[in-house]
Amino acid sequence: MLFRIGEESSGRGFLLLNERESNLTPAMKYTFPLFLCLIYAFAAEAQDKKAPDNVVILSGNGKTRVYTSEKGELTVNVSSQNLKKYKAAGSVHYSDFGAKGDGKTDDIDAIAATHAFANSHGLAVEADDGATYYISGKERTAVIRTDTDFGKAAFIIDDSDVQNRNASVFTVSSSLEPFKPEGIISLKRNQAKINVSLPGSCLITVTNSNVKQYIRFGLNQNNGSSQTDIFVVDKNGNVDMNAPIIWDFDRITDITAMPIDEKPLKISGGRFTTIANKAESKYTYYNRNIAIRRSNVLLEGLEHRITGEGDQGAPYSGFIHIGDCAYVTVKNAILTGHRTYSTIGAAGKPVTMGTYDLSANRALNVSFIHCTQTNDINDNRYWGIFGSNFCKNLLYDHCILSRFDAHQGVANATIRNSTLGHMGINAIGSGLLLVENSTIRGRSVVNLRPDYGSTWQGELGDP
Repeated sequence: MLFRIGEESSGRGFLLLNERESNLTPAMKYTFPLFLCLIYAFAAEAQDKKAPDNVVILSGNGKTRVYTSEKGELTVNVSSQNLKKYKAAGSVHYSDFGAKGDGKTDDIDAIAATHAFANSHGLAVEADDGATYYISGKERTAVIRTDTDFGKAAFIIDDSDVQNRNASVFTVSSSLEPFKPEGIISLKRNQAKINVSLPGSCLITVTNSNVKQYIRFGLNQNNGSSQTDIFVVDKNGNVDMNAPIIWDFDRITDITAMPIDEKPLKISGGRFTTIANKAESKYTYYNRNIAIRRSNVLLEGLEHRITGEGDQGAPYSGFIHIGDCAYVTVKNAILTGHRTYSTIGAAGKPVTMGTYDLSANRALNVSFIHCTQTNDINDNRYWGIFGSNFCKNLLYDHCILSRFDAHQGVANATIRNSTLGHMGINAIGSGLLLVENSTIRGRSVVNLRPDYGSTWQGELGDP
């Protein structure tokens, strides 16, 4: 079954169906037009694209220790003997830098110091078997640039008293610096090559702030977002046409090239528990998460649970937060939907706030494989688990999750061999939206979001 979707001149979405009813599964026999779902804001706040380590590393004299200097800098001093030992082993443990792992002592400084040292020497990081690391609300981010095995260790992230809700707990970062390519003043939709020479393959993000897209209506109405696009080019400027340029840019107000690491980075294991914030229920998103800001990453076997949700709380932007990167796979992860809270929206009326355990923004070629969640995917007390903006080529494969949502556009998405719960599939965008061998328990097979004009320029397919 293939649906071709476009727009009338009025801007209202329409659907042309070539429907073979006999080929539809019971779970997909719904009536079009698609119904309005209770879907509200997804306002993942900006986070640093590349968080610096902010750690001073010394070696040679004295014993190995981690401390805060008189200047307030986190400092790691490594003895000559330990330096040789760590290099010979090829890896370091959190306990090597003073982490207690007793579930009570705040270990975030030791964790950040371990990663900073590992990054500087190209060493892998391993959590200690049987450890429970307590991470307070202190403003400290551990920057991951090398393979990391959290193993079966537990991590308690306490959000009951947070210094900076926008500071990630971990940031997966590249050592390759982004830069501003010169001489590109305009772009055309489906342009196959840009006139630029690069050091290697790069992810390009481009913006025209003079043009607004994705203007939103309803209770969370807004004036739209600056026209944004992302795409991959090789060192000669050839665009990867599996994720082509989707807008015309008569003018470019900002452009950034982010080099893509050739070597994959793997993060595995870890049993994370967030003690939920009890802040006022309003759109002050918490970014206490693992922020992936590096391309070519595999995150496998992670578990995330939530405890302590009460009568009020601020929303979360996603415990796994993928942005400004490409070729990211999240595999065999166990996640948790957040409890839903209400506030007053932009129209001055009560709205239910979106809050997420998975999110992607300005990212392409992102796959979620064999991912599940701890709470009932049909329990509407919990918000749908995934939201995205400005993404391309998103994939669910063998997932059992409560929701797939593309707020400010996705170019190409596939839901395969999966079961989606009460919030179903919600999208606007372009290209091919493929639903294959899946059960969708929302009120429609796909909800083309009316608050963004119910627009899809491309095809909706169910082979």
